[in-house]
Amino acid sequence: MKHLLMSAAAVALLAGCAPKATTAGAPETATATVGAPPAANSDGKYETADGLELSSPDYWGNWGIDLTVEDASVKPGDNFYGFTNGKWLDSFVIPADRSRYGSFDLLAEKSEQRVRKIIDDLAATKPSTDTSDGKIAAYYNAYMNTDAIEAAGLAPAQPYLDKIKAVSSLDDLAVLFATPGFESPIGGFVFADDKDPDTNIFQMNIAGLGLPDRDYYLKTDDKSVEIRSKYLDLLTFMLEKAGYEDAAGEAQKVLDLETEIAKADWDRALSRNPEITYNKVSKDDFAAMAGSFPVVRALDAMGVGGEQNYLVAEVPPTQDELDAAGISAEDATKLGGGFPAVFKIASDTPLDTWKAYLTAHFLSDFASVLPKDIDDANFAFYGTVLRGQPEQRERWKRSVQATQGILGEAIGKVFVERYFPPENKAAMDDLVKNLRKAMAANLKDLGWMSDTTKVKAEEKLDAFTPKIGYPDKFETYDTLVVGDNALDNAVAAAKWQTEDNLSNLGKPVDRTKWYMTPQTINAYYNPSFNEIVFPAAILQPPFFNISADPAVNYGAIGGVIGHEMGHGFDDQGAKYNGAGVLQNWWTDEDLASFRKLGDALAKQYSSYCPLDDGQTCVNGRLTLGENIGDLGGLSLAYRAYQMSLNGKEAPVIDGLTGDQRFFMAWAQVWRSKYRDEATRQQMLSDPHSPPVYRVNGVVRNLDEWYKAFDVQPDDALYLPPEQRVRIW
Repeated sequence: MKHLLMSAAAVALLAGCAPKATTAGAPETATATVGAPPAANSDGKYETADGLELSSPDYWGNWGIDLTVEDASVKPGDNFYGFTNGKWLDSFVIPADRSRYGSFDLLAEKSEQRVRKIIDDLAATKPSTDTSDGKIAAYYNAYMNTDAIEAAGLAPAQPYLDKIKAVSSLDDLAVLFATPGFESPIGGFVFADDKDPDTNIFQMNIAGLGLPDRDYYLKTDDKSVEIRSKYLDLLTFMLEKAGYEDAAGEAQKVLDLETEIAKADWDRALSRNPEITYNKVSKDDFAAMAGSFPVVRALDAMGVGGEQNYLVAEVPPTQDELDAAGISAEDATKLGGGFPAVFKIASDTPLDTWKAYLTAHFLSDFASVLPKDIDDANFAFYGTVLRGQPEQRERWKRSVQATQGILGEAIGKVFVERYFPPENKAAMDDLVKNLRKAMAANLKDLGWMSDTTKVKAEEKLDAFTPKIGYPDKFETYDTLVVGDNALDNAVAAAKWQTEDNLSNLGKPVDRTKWYMTPQTINAYYNPSFNEIVFPAAILQPPFFNISADPAVNYGAIGGVIGHEMGHGFDDQGAKYNGAGVLQNWWTDEDLASFRKLGDALAKQYSSYCPLDDGQTCVNGRLTLGENIGDLGGLSLAYRAYQMSLNGKEAPVIDGLTGDQRFFMAWAQVWRSKYRDEATRQQMLSDPHSPPVYRVNGVVRNLDEWYKAFDVQPDDALYLPPEQRVRIW
């Protein structure tokens, strides 16, 4: 039973002349001369003052916005994203070892190189592997030792492959499903009970697919057929490496098996809905649901067999549950048979096919610490076919990523000491307070919400918990054992993560825990804790700059803060109350109004079709929560910015009003280029819209943007006022 960590809503996972102010007579004008960004070195990289080498300049002008990449030939009302970032978008070449690059990735490069320096410094002291410093160094060095990995061949993998070969019954199969390191169609993890968030409970969902989403198996368009063919080639290669005589035939059986799992799985957009995924099932009822598959054996092997109840995500809902969740009959057809169907598949599939499945997945899952031909084949599919990435990343970069993936908080402790000034935390505290005030003001002004529901919304807002920078206590990894074999280390890491997570059963929910490391370039909202979380590494330009123009900080990190706050009131977060309990706190009329607004926004985003001559479009339902977060977040940030002016008019800087700088800061944050393959994967499996729509799709709904840039009805982004969606 594969262990999956809690998934938090996150920001997950982008010179011409400036437009003149549209309002005359500004009382104050400030001028800032924007110097040129640094030139690239002989390797095409841009060096920073502290010796880092980046793929794009870490340059944001004198007051927070890089005007040298603005494209004045593009009207803001036609393509605001292109207007703000156009020259960069036209000239920047995505590095060969990446499937995308943008503002987030630039900061990730900085973080990655800083972490490498931390690891190198720790390794130089030759710490004992009994310490977290020693474990970091040992894990990194073993991953880097490709000579040893190559010389060992498949010998380190053989004990694990032998466990697969030894499976002779469904009981054996159930035990292996429950063993860390082995793939399983049943995913499980411990986290807070949605309806009792002070209590931990074991939660299960369908897993085990080698392709990113069920739709990759079920869609019949030419591109999907091509991807499945390439995936079949990968499965065949892995089974050949494992010694299968008829590797192609067995690979086809594995693909057929995964296709059946995909049919049983649920549509990703509908799976976001906790009203149908929250199913508290007793152990006896779960065993009955499993039929002839010995699921209790798996639960016992994992160490959770003593629990009386489990949360089971995909149990076919009743018609009443569908109605309560607002799911139409058409959408309901996208719900597969769920767990009952998966258990039947598990029982009916021949053990030899399951063995081939487990073997191929084991070699693929751990390809990075196996011989180069396996690693290369895995990258050729997952990197190049799925994401369009021409070249594999340098080994040290992958090693940093792998080491952070298991020992991230120990590294983060040092990262914070070196790279997170205390004044950044203090300034963020103030920004969060101001955003909360703006949200409170917005709630009072909402015309579509009744006073009864507003009271509950205000209570939830008052209960928000912000976390900024880093946790109060860091993980010490005392029980993790690390040696000099990279594969054994990776399996040991999977085992440690599983055991660490399971250790929370029977304990009170730890609300101090973080689900991102301080060096992560991201942020998230956790509905069960009703908290917004901002790791240290995102609190730097272009998101946050303590010396930047206030309009820029409000438009950038203010929008991100508002986005995460908005998740508490998006189409799913709004189903949790201020204490983090999954509970309806809406009147029927207000809920209907809220859903109507969400429907309108979903329809807007579903009309954005960037691929295949307009045939491949954004999934407005899948991305609805993030789009509500973006729209509400920027609205809140704008109001907070206006409140910060205390009735005064902002100065004009380089011909730009405060409002113009505010909106351009948001557009700059999302500056990104994606390969088409990466965009395709994002639209099929990611709840976030492509970056261009996180800008253009948001601003066209905000009256303030129209006024700031004098947007007119003949501009491409113009929406008639009655079609603009304003939720929060």
